[in-house]
Amino acid sequence: MKEEEKVNVTEIFGENVFDDRTMQERLPKKTYQKLKQTIRDGKELDIETADVVAHEMKEWAIEKGATHYTHWFQPLTGATAEKHDSFITSPLPSGKALMSFSGKELIKGEPDASSFPSGGLRATFEARGYTAWDCTSPAFVREDACGATLVIPTAFCSYTGEALDQKTPLLRSMEAINEQSLRLLRLFGNTTAHKVTPSVGAEQEYFIIDRKNFLARKDLVYTGRTLIGAMPPKGQEMDDHYFGAIRERIGAFMHDVNIELWKLGVTAKTQHNEVAPAQHELAPIYEEVNVEVDHNQLIMETLKRVAYDHGLQCLLHEKPFDGVNGSGKHNNWSLVTDDGQNLLDPGKTPHENMQFLLVLCCILKAVDEHADLLRESAADVGNDSRLGANEAPPAIISVYLGDQLADVFDQLVSTGEATHSIGRKKMQTGVKTLPDFMKDATDRNRTSPFAFTGNKFEFRMVGSEDSIGEPNIVLNTIVAEAFSDACDVLEKADDFDTALHDLIHQLAADHQRIVFNGNGYSDEWVKEAELRGLPNITNMLDAIPALTTDKTVQMYERFHVFTKSELDSRAEIEYEIYAKKRNIEAKTMVDIIRKQVIPAVIKYTTVIADSITSVSSACPEADVSTQTALLTEVSAQLKNTRESLQSLEIDLERTGDFSDEKARAFYFRDTVLPDMKGLRTPVDKLEMLVDKEYWPMPSYGDMIFEV
Repeated sequence: MKEEEKVNVTEIFGENVFDDRTMQERLPKKTYQKLKQTIRDGKELDIETADVVAHEMKEWAIEKGATHYTHWFQPLTGATAEKHDSFITSPLPSGKALMSFSGKELIKGEPDASSFPSGGLRATFEARGYTAWDCTSPAFVREDACGATLVIPTAFCSYTGEALDQKTPLLRSMEAINEQSLRLLRLFGNTTAHKVTPSVGAEQEYFIIDRKNFLARKDLVYTGRTLIGAMPPKGQEMDDHYFGAIRERIGAFMHDVNIELWKLGVTAKTQHNEVAPAQHELAPIYEEVNVEVDHNQLIMETLKRVAYDHGLQCLLHEKPFDGVNGSGKHNNWSLVTDDGQNLLDPGKTPHENMQFLLVLCCILKAVDEHADLLRESAADVGNDSRLGANEAPPAIISVYLGDQLADVFDQLVSTGEATHSIGRKKMQTGVKTLPDFMKDATDRNRTSPFAFTGNKFEFRMVGSEDSIGEPNIVLNTIVAEAFSDACDVLEKADDFDTALHDLIHQLAADHQRIVFNGNGYSDEWVKEAELRGLPNITNMLDAIPALTTDKTVQMYERFHVFTKSELDSRAEIEYEIYAKKRNIEAKTMVDIIRKQVIPAVIKYTTVIADSITSVSSACPEADVSTQTALLTEVSAQLKNTRESLQSLEIDLERTGDFSDEKARAFYFRDTVLPDMKGLRTPVDKLEMLVDKEYWPMPSYGDMIFEV
């Protein structure tokens, strides 16, 4: 690296964030204390304090070169949204412009609520919605082609108060898990903890290809995934890309991504090549879930923006290429107290850690009773192509505990009491020069969708393009419910120790079916899961009903996370999104086949036919059987393509007959999607037959091996 390119991370980290350090430096002491109290206790911020904060935030941002500010929120589109306003106010009589930013402008914005998905909560003529400053997630200055902009993380609600975003219910769920966790801690004599916060680290997988290849593929441009494409001779079968040396062009891209993220206070920690060619991963350090949800959105936006600057394209779709691994986003979740405890840390002797055992059994209960809802939180159109294959967790929710905890758990189930734990052992390598170290008490299971990994649970189902907001809303709330139920029992007990012992035994026995430490990819597990009564929800549409079951509605309303109308609206939005995305995919496929593939193949067959005629005329005795056989084979696949295309077009015309979005979505899944798969088969065969010079778009090999 050249001298001028060296980066001092400690100097640039968080330099564009209005974080605690910056607030301490710039805010009056009284204002700072009021703001911190609001953040700590969830109290309402008075307008006088907001005015002071807004003024100092504006001054700081202008020093960073900012000319505009924006309320940055996460509507139910899966992406973020923003509207930019400059700091300029009415000019003075002298003509000089004033720059101002009030507490009211900081606290509240008014975007058009009817223009975002609302699932019927907002009619077109009912346009008003509000963005409200989330002071628990720090504001920051983003530098891009727009210049420097002060970005203020906000919640987004309708005029009537319903949540229209991911942040609002997430904050509600954090309050729920905090309250119930504190109840549990008090039972064990902890009086020093005053706040319990979900801590999350989200591993982000993605693909990088050359931008010129991306622009030459209409399917990638319009849908994010390839709708046709034959596999090259080499894919990922050699396992040589995973953790391999990072190529120069990708390394330069990753370097710039890290710098941009560090400036924004995102703790980008790990980077490496993933399993599939052109696939990579970035992982941050764990942080409070609300901030992590925002930071993960920043990671995705930064990956796309920096890739563009490098002449590359970042693909976040869960399955951009058939035949190689898709991308996920592993959600590592734990509970941390403000006095330094991790409630999911088993300690050296977990069999003696009764608080941990109760927490563990409550989580097993939560996952078992709400497996369908947890599965739904990872349901996505793109994930339908990924989950259940050997590259991703199966669609069946189960929990992996590892050898040590599984042994403790079995003791709890069989006798109601754990008397020992499997200890750590020294790693034996057989090489004298290698250092000795203690290996973990358990191995890992990469086939498990919900795995215990030392002091946290890793939910591995989440799609690479999705917000991690929804799965964490689910985790926070279902565990809050399990904690609450446990506290209801223990708080009434005359003999706490006996009641605790009995409750842990009961929870372990009642929910042992959710624990599975074996191979989640095996056919035997599918049969075993069915015998256990575990749901096997293989696609998005079958997962959506979990949002509106009686048990889901009752739980969410009990903890004030969602109302029934909010849940109904989200289900409606999910059906609508599915139908719209499949419609775009189908129409894109028709467009590509009609305008690119068929004309290219006709041109190629014409060349072959002309060649046969020319050779036969020049030399009647010449053997043209190879050319003739090729022409026959290509023409046959072209005929199959035309017939499959016609079937798709006919079925697409019928999609307009549905007034109900749910029925329309199922029609796309059950009729249109099979048509698309049927059309792809002859087209992919044609790609293997047609001269590359005539094929109208970059191949898989061009895209995944050319960076």
